[in-house]
Amino acid sequence: MILDMIKQPEDIKTLTGGQLEQLAEEIRTFLIEKISCTGGHLASNLGVVELTMALYLAFDLPKDKVIWDVGHQSYTHKILSGRKDSFDELRKYGGLSGFPKRKESPFDCFDTGHSSTSISAGLGIAQGRDLLGEDYSVISVIGDGALTGGMAYEALNNAARMERNFIIVLNDNNMSISENVGGMSRYLGGLRTGEGYNDLKKFVASTLEKIPVVGYSIVDKISRTKNGIKQLVIPGMLFENMGITYLGPVDGHDIKQLTKTFREAKKLNHAVLVHVLTKKGKGYKPAERNPSGFHGVEPFDIATGKAKNEKKYPSYTDVFSKEICELAQKNHRIVGITAAMPDGTGLKRFGKLFPNRFFDVGIAEEHAVTSAAGMAAAGLRPVVAVYSSFLQRAYDQILHDVCIQNLPVIFAVDRAGLVGSDGETHQGIFDLSYLTSIPNMSVLAPKNLWELRQDLEFAVRYNGPIAVRYPRGEAYRGLKEFDSPVEYGKGEMLYEEDEIALLAVGSMVSTAEHVRMKLKSQGYHCSLANGRFIKPFDAQLVDKLAQNHKVVVTLEENVLQGGYGLQITAYIHRKYPGIKVLNIALPDAYVEHGNVSLLREGLEIDSDSVLRTLKEQYLDTLEED
Repeated sequence: MILDMIKQPEDIKTLTGGQLEQLAEEIRTFLIEKISCTGGHLASNLGVVELTMALYLAFDLPKDKVIWDVGHQSYTHKILSGRKDSFDELRKYGGLSGFPKRKESPFDCFDTGHSSTSISAGLGIAQGRDLLGEDYSVISVIGDGALTGGMAYEALNNAARMERNFIIVLNDNNMSISENVGGMSRYLGGLRTGEGYNDLKKFVASTLEKIPVVGYSIVDKISRTKNGIKQLVIPGMLFENMGITYLGPVDGHDIKQLTKTFREAKKLNHAVLVHVLTKKGKGYKPAERNPSGFHGVEPFDIATGKAKNEKKYPSYTDVFSKEICELAQKNHRIVGITAAMPDGTGLKRFGKLFPNRFFDVGIAEEHAVTSAAGMAAAGLRPVVAVYSSFLQRAYDQILHDVCIQNLPVIFAVDRAGLVGSDGETHQGIFDLSYLTSIPNMSVLAPKNLWELRQDLEFAVRYNGPIAVRYPRGEAYRGLKEFDSPVEYGKGEMLYEEDEIALLAVGSMVSTAEHVRMKLKSQGYHCSLANGRFIKPFDAQLVDKLAQNHKVVVTLEENVLQGGYGLQITAYIHRKYPGIKVLNIALPDAYVEHGNVSLLREGLEIDSDSVLRTLKEQYLDTLEED
């Protein structure tokens, strides 16, 4: 196998054209086989095999710097940079990350995980290079979907001022996670299909070559500048008018053409954009047919493309999807908003049922939130469905545009808490801290699938900003017998005893239930309360717990700093200084990738760890009392 010959980055430069094509096929086979076992991002990586190979052929890595926007398409890059043998542990605890990580390899020059950042990061690296008098190429790879994010345009605006080489590679596969939307998508579509430009360029070149003696010289001069013919034919081109030289479109699966274009691009002493056309999912028919479905996959059967572990029960996302559609049937003012993730957030069904009330704004969380504020000001009930880690990007819009005006925007915060294999950039462990810091914002978290439905019903009636946060994965089906109606700012007592009180929110209620069962088996008395509302928390419930308990244990799947537990601790210490409080929360740290169960154990928020911590710190003193 050619792939076995690639031990270090320079090895690819020794291959012939035929060997390079074979290597591309072998890399695709390798990726399909490995990701079918580990899970990961498949379609995006299959689409950039030749593009990545061409970068390694045209540049000198790691001296030259490649920044991958989002980074979920960096698997071929990891293979070619010497990490092939680590793919069995891809996205596993302690194993290879699914995204670029500086501490993992010198070939990863910048950590990425969120969209629309690579041009800004690359521009900063290029400016650092120039100020320090160093000499290397900087290449920012960005997808057409990422160009729906405003940060990319801020970076393009500044890149136009560069007076030394800076290369932007636009990986255009007509997809982000879901199908692209908006004006940029239409614009790029026009460039993709603009065969007239390329045909005319070839015609002019062939005609000039026929001029005796000087013909080839003229063509050579024109090809060096790459501006003459292009400006004659497309004078209003967006990138050119910004001051960025445009090269392309280039066939993203033609290694020879890509390599040649990249080598031309690095000769220019200013910013240049290379427009590359790729096919997401290339080489694997199920992924080609359904690139969105194969964006991020669990382990699957290669022959059929079907997941190896079929879902037995609905996820919280499934419950949200069904409930919001039922609510929208009754209330015509409800509208759904997503930032390029109708599938992931569960709004796809909503979009089919209510196409005029569904808005996919592209990868633009800031715009999603402010447009929702405008809709609310106009009398609608907007529901912004978004992953916790991506909502971070719109913090100012939540504060400034929604909460200052106290507008009734509903935030359906999916993937809250630990999400597992995607790692630091995707763990939803900060939302309680940043949302509860904002005046007028209310936050609640359901203990099970039935409470999620109740919370959503309450949220669409509530006349102010409100967030409902829920975790990734299968919805908890326990504690069904406890279904007290949702009242603003009120929690619920599930089991009432004395001595030890467990006060949990969201996903940690089920953990607290298991802790209680283990405490009971050891002879302790233990109450269990569902906080339900994180902000405002139920002060009366805390007062009740303080009356006949010696220890109150708070449990949340969020960082401790700024979270639920510290609010409760401050309240109890102020009013009941004799009560001991133990906070179970996540540390002040970024959480690595890995299986959620393993992460919970390692972070000591699983039931056994909570029991051990409680015993070490408080139970012995209780027995002495």
